[in-house]
Amino acid sequence: MANATTASPAMTADPASERIAPKRLFAFIIMVFGMFMSILDIQIVSASLSEIQAGLSASSSEVSWVQTAYLIAEVIAIPLSGFLSRAFGTRLLFAISAAGFTASSLLCGFATTIEEMIVWRALQGFLGAGMIPTVFASAYTVFPRTKFHIVGPIIGLVATLAPTIGPTVGGYITDLMSWNWLFFINVVPGIGITIGVLALVDFDEPQFELLDRFDWWGLLFMASFLGTLEYVLEEGPQYEWMQDTSVAICAWICAISAIAFFWRVFTVDEPIVNLRTFSDRNFAVGCTLQFCIGIGLYGLTYIYPLYLAQVRGYSALMIGETMFVSGITMFLVAPLVGRLMATLDMRYMIAFGLIVFAIGSYQMTWITREYDFYELLVPQILRGVGMMFAMVPTNNVALGTLPPDRVKNASGLFNLMRNLGGAVGLAVINTVLNDRTDLHIARLQERVTWGNATAIETLSMFMQKFQGLGDSTLMAMKQLSQLVHRQAVVMSFGDTFLMLTLFYLGLSLLVALLSKPASPFGAGGDAH
Repeated sequence: MANATTASPAMTADPASERIAPKRLFAFIIMVFGMFMSILDIQIVSASLSEIQAGLSASSSEVSWVQTAYLIAEVIAIPLSGFLSRAFGTRLLFAISAAGFTASSLLCGFATTIEEMIVWRALQGFLGAGMIPTVFASAYTVFPRTKFHIVGPIIGLVATLAPTIGPTVGGYITDLMSWNWLFFINVVPGIGITIGVLALVDFDEPQFELLDRFDWWGLLFMASFLGTLEYVLEEGPQYEWMQDTSVAICAWICAISAIAFFWRVFTVDEPIVNLRTFSDRNFAVGCTLQFCIGIGLYGLTYIYPLYLAQVRGYSALMIGETMFVSGITMFLVAPLVGRLMATLDMRYMIAFGLIVFAIGSYQMTWITREYDFYELLVPQILRGVGMMFAMVPTNNVALGTLPPDRVKNASGLFNLMRNLGGAVGLAVINTVLNDRTDLHIARLQERVTWGNATAIETLSMFMQKFQGLGDSTLMAMKQLSQLVHRQAVVMSFGDTFLMLTLFYLGLSLLVALLSKPASPFGAGGDAH
């Protein structure tokens, strides 16, 4: 089993040789920008789907596939990147990913029908996905261990900040220009990143002979397994899960493909994904933590805008401005996390981050329909602090303790866990919101009766308000019904935040299963 003392030659070099070459650092920063673009595009359209729907004359169910197609393609491509990175080398794979992402972004911007948009978005997600795990792998193989507390916060910040500010950036771009520019804005940076990577990256050499042993059956089983899983998680909550035919069929395909996929990877000589990496305890526990962190990262990026839109009636731009607090917090906290990683036990930092995240969620359990920017301020700050303290050390503990030859494959699996966590989190949150809303509506309706003085008083007030505008009694009853429904929705948000609070408090105990990582100041010894 690989343990915390395992290190590459680059990690055990003397201090003089551990300086980061400017060319190598600059190349890495260019790659980080590419990863930022790829992750940002997951969420950048979320605040502007109504504008895209109008622009392409699509139905609400069709336009949701602008998001779903990207996520399904990305989930399939991320674990595949480990094999391709070894076969093509970091330089060539990243350049192909960046160029493909840029070209498909341009095609998305020029799309004139919803069918075209879905095809190009799927291509954009599939090609752009290779950039994400490649950056993680490069961070933990190219740089010496003593620099992990510098590069770790950089990729951790990008991985958390990009989806958090996605709705904000999307809202601003759509408001200032048009939805087409959500995609056109990628073109110039994408070209620059492609050229920069081709000119500067020299981290490793390709092994083209691996392509002769490419496992096409493994790819087919993996694509069927992960693609249908993502579809079920995306579509299940709104269609009552197995009661919908397409969801039920995809669930069966997912189950059968999963069995075939796991059989294949453990029997073939050169598996498309090497799951034996999970035999490393820190990596296995780190992936579990990453999966659960993904629930919070993507879940709260979804639930806050949903509340602000449904209850407060905010526009996309106003939601973005309110959500920006977490992004600023993450940006400011990242350097502090990097410094503390050099001196503190990273397990305690992860536990601290999860508890702070839970406290931020707990403050939202008392949510009312009056909650606005200032009421959301402290919970969002705590969310940003907790996310950075939890995610960045988890990256280091999971990937920074593996032997370098296993990091590329492991990076794909690690990033996949975050995305799957997000998909599961959204499915659970949507289901809880729907079920608890129905429950609270039923309970509130039991109390809103002719024997309830407050209900009669409120109804009379509405009747006076609508006097002379038509059937005042019917209009007053409808207004009261809407009031009850809105209150039930707000109460369901409080229940969801309580669920997240308990979940993350319990998750903080999982840190006890991690082995103590080696000091960042050496390959395996103490700091001194």
